[in-house]
Amino acid sequence: MSLRAACRVDFAPRVSTHTRLTRLIRPRPRQSTHLPTISISQWRHNHNSPSSGLALNAISSPPSYGHSPSLVNRSSFTSVPRTTPFEKTRNITLSNPLVRHCSYRRHNMCKLAGDIDHTGGATPDPTKGRELLPTNVIPTHYDVTLEPNFEKFTFDGKVLIDFDVQEDTKSISLHTVELDIHSVNVKSGETVITSSSAVTYDGSKQISKIELKDSVPKGKTQVEIKFTGQLNDQMAGFYRSTYKKPDGSEGLLATTQMEANDCRRAFPCFDEPMHKAKFTITLIADKNLTCLSNMDIASESEVHSEMSGSTKKAVKFNPTPLMSTYLVAFIIGELNYIETKKFRVPIRVYAPPSSDIEHGRFSLDLAARTLEYYEKIFGADFPLPKMDMVAIPDFAAGAMENWGLITYRVVDLMLDEKASGAAMKERVAEVVQHELAHQWFGNLVTMDWWEGLWLNEGFATLMSWLSCNYFFPEWKVWETYVTDNLQSALGLDSLRSSHPIEVPVKRASEVDQIFDAISYSKGSCVLRMISTYLGEETFLEGVRRYIKKHAYGNTQTNDLWAALEDASGKPVREIMSIWTKNVGYPVVQVTEDEKDSSIRVKQNRFLRTGDTKPEEDKVLYPVFLGLRTKDGIDESLTLTEREGVFKVKDLDFFKLNANHTSIYRTSYTPERLTKLGLSAKEGLLTVEDRAGMIADAGALSVSGYQKTSGVLNLLKGFDTEESFVVWSEIIARVATVQSAWVFEDAAVKTGLEAFVKELVSERAHKIGWNFSDKDGHIEQQFKAMLFGAAGMAGDKEVITAAKEMFNKYMAGDRSAIHPNIRGSVFSMALKYGGKDEYDAVLNFFRKSSNSDERNTALRCIGRSKDPALIKQTLDLVLSGEVKSQDIYLPASGLRSHAEGIEALFTWLTEKWPEINKRLSGNPPILGSMVTICTSSFAKQEQLDRVEEFFKTIDTKTFAQPLAQSKDAIRSKISWLGRDRDDVAAWVKENGYSS
Repeated sequence: MSLRAACRVDFAPRVSTHTRLTRLIRPRPRQSTHLPTISISQWRHNHNSPSSGLALNAISSPPSYGHSPSLVNRSSFTSVPRTTPFEKTRNITLSNPLVRHCSYRRHNMCKLAGDIDHTGGATPDPTKGRELLPTNVIPTHYDVTLEPNFEKFTFDGKVLIDFDVQEDTKSISLHTVELDIHSVNVKSGETVITSSSAVTYDGSKQISKIELKDSVPKGKTQVEIKFTGQLNDQMAGFYRSTYKKPDGSEGLLATTQMEANDCRRAFPCFDEPMHKAKFTITLIADKNLTCLSNMDIASESEVHSEMSGSTKKAVKFNPTPLMSTYLVAFIIGELNYIETKKFRVPIRVYAPPSSDIEHGRFSLDLAARTLEYYEKIFGADFPLPKMDMVAIPDFAAGAMENWGLITYRVVDLMLDEKASGAAMKERVAEVVQHELAHQWFGNLVTMDWWEGLWLNEGFATLMSWLSCNYFFPEWKVWETYVTDNLQSALGLDSLRSSHPIEVPVKRASEVDQIFDAISYSKGSCVLRMISTYLGEETFLEGVRRYIKKHAYGNTQTNDLWAALEDASGKPVREIMSIWTKNVGYPVVQVTEDEKDSSIRVKQNRFLRTGDTKPEEDKVLYPVFLGLRTKDGIDESLTLTEREGVFKVKDLDFFKLNANHTSIYRTSYTPERLTKLGLSAKEGLLTVEDRAGMIADAGALSVSGYQKTSGVLNLLKGFDTEESFVVWSEIIARVATVQSAWVFEDAAVKTGLEAFVKELVSERAHKIGWNFSDKDGHIEQQFKAMLFGAAGMAGDKEVITAAKEMFNKYMAGDRSAIHPNIRGSVFSMALKYGGKDEYDAVLNFFRKSSNSDERNTALRCIGRSKDPALIKQTLDLVLSGEVKSQDIYLPASGLRSHAEGIEALFTWLTEKWPEINKRLSGNPPILGSMVTICTSSFAKQEQLDRVEEFFKTIDTKTFAQPLAQSKDAIRSKISWLGRDRDDVAAWVKENGYSS
């Protein structure tokens, strides 16, 4: 499932960018040998040789295990030349800079899973205390028939479930939510053997227990259940979605969203991922409606509908392969489609009449190429007879990987290249390729329980960047990986209330809260790190073995480690389990000894609040140091103890974590940081190095490892920087300071704004804000970013230009604003304008039929500081004009100023019953709204208000995001307490305030 902004709320503003690097690999003869696996103790021993130049307990060069099996000469690769997704080469000489074309967010102790404290040292048994169904019967096949009632918003259903009865039993327990069970019969063929004597329901566990009149013997049996359900408007289970038809009338379709625990809303089932079964779906609908499901159509017939008394069609689909319930999908509605046969099986994009179906062309063509690519690098065919991708008008996430029937938000599938900018095109590509990767990672091979969610999402995230880089090398997506994916992971995981990648999940209500930057971003970063450690070819060979061995089955993390060990001969499990089973990551502090020509490195857990306790700092990570010097990169150096000393040939230039492929922050002395700034200007650091160094420096100032003034001076020194990615990180880091200082003295806030203007204005004017077809993908985004940053910082020339564009655009000239800068122009008009501009943007939202345009208007409308307009924005959120999937958009815009932040929380407290009622069926969006309305606070009295308000409220469905919000506020309180005077002095000394 692809996360959308509603489910990925940052706690500090970041600039959304997408760029990346690539290098060619040459085929080597393939060796099919299985390599012996060594233990971690052997590995450590081999890494502590006297010749390594290593002191204390650090690790030097890795042992040799012979040649890794080559992946390039596999037959599946012969027709697809490829570029490597993972950056580093050994001993790169910087005299000849590496040319590459490589490519994807919370001091309260959170007690997410069974009240287990994730303190950084605990690795509890994840299976203990799970709420699971009894396994006296095991489902093997579901035959489901459903008929929706579009007038009453209900549906009638019947399910025939084939069971393997494990022992003589008189009861069957299944998951249900908002289903009324009318009858239960145990059948053999058409003969009823026994029926239910009673059905009891446990609402807290969402389990219906069916008591049978007679015992069912061990063996095989079939249970028939007839039921009715709610065609709800909560974007969960079997639900309804509305859209506006071309004639202005309202259209309605029925669709599904089963992940994580909502298949139980559609039909009684064993709604746990380990219970894979086959599914035969039959949909009864009016003849003019399109019916879709995971598989292709087996038959279509006329039936008499008892519900309506009319003749309808019954569309029966072929049985699915073995799969988990959360992947079941079906849709009924008026849909148009386009099709391509450029892949081995037909691919279609469907959309309701509210969308121009031709806007699905980019996604359709990309899907055909991506599926072919994935088949070859994964060594396994896509096993279904077709692939459908459907734009859904109401959709909580970004997309959902239902096997053979992927569902998307409209904006994440349909791309109008005339109305959308380069960043939106990249977003669509990323989402489509993410969901297609799930067809293997998650669908074909599925985690056995939800603590393995990262096996799905981490893989799909990484592979979306890999494939995006393959098809669009000019986008240089791997450069952006450092500022996007890595920073998302490090940002959330720096909070005390974060959680391990393999987080213990005990009950259904907890699952939705771990669809976050840990499962997605940190998961992908861990995979990228292990690939760098093993080598890309060996890593992908291990992945192929993993897929081949576990196809149509369920896995745990150790199954992946076993496959990678089998392919590499290295102790992967012992090394990588430390990263997946523990919360957090280290900061590595570096000191230098010029006499000995060495560096001393020390690791400690990094917390944004800067107050790590001894009991939270027990985990010692195997830190892959990645030492860059003028001689290239030494990837062999690994720190496995608290401290280590390493020889460095020339201390004049060195940098740790080359290209930022490892998960840690690096804390240098101020002198070394200054030298690295000069090295950046001299061309000794890659884009990833420069952006990552800035990100580390900014994060370390938040936690107190260095002064914020030092970071501001570092950023000021990047005046000659030419990289879009680096500039995006520079702007993001200043924005982080501004967001923490939002309630501080006006002179300091104005000074920081003046600093941004000085940083970006000259460059913005130089490259301009006119766009042409000759502009490259990155150049378009660079222009747009600088234009927006300069204007929002008060650049009068940019503001004047934006106002002129805005007036022409709203007067009807849709060519007056290029899509790349539409959001910036709207934001400036609202920030520097008044009610007329506000009304124009609101009217634009109401009239536009393009989802991207409407989202832009909603996202910007909160920029206005006028109290009356703030109130109007908040009234809009719950007015019904804004779909539930989008209500976070106008609310998030209010976080850009102190007035809006205060108004948001007041609104939350006043409207809580209404907010909770509207969003209670969709915990991720409810949690996101809680985050949006609380996390921008920065004062103790504000934190006290948050804690007081939620003290008497049941927060179990959003406990994690709430804890993370409070953690984020605490970090800002600590930061301001340390550096409030430091920043004020810096602003004044540098002439940005009087």
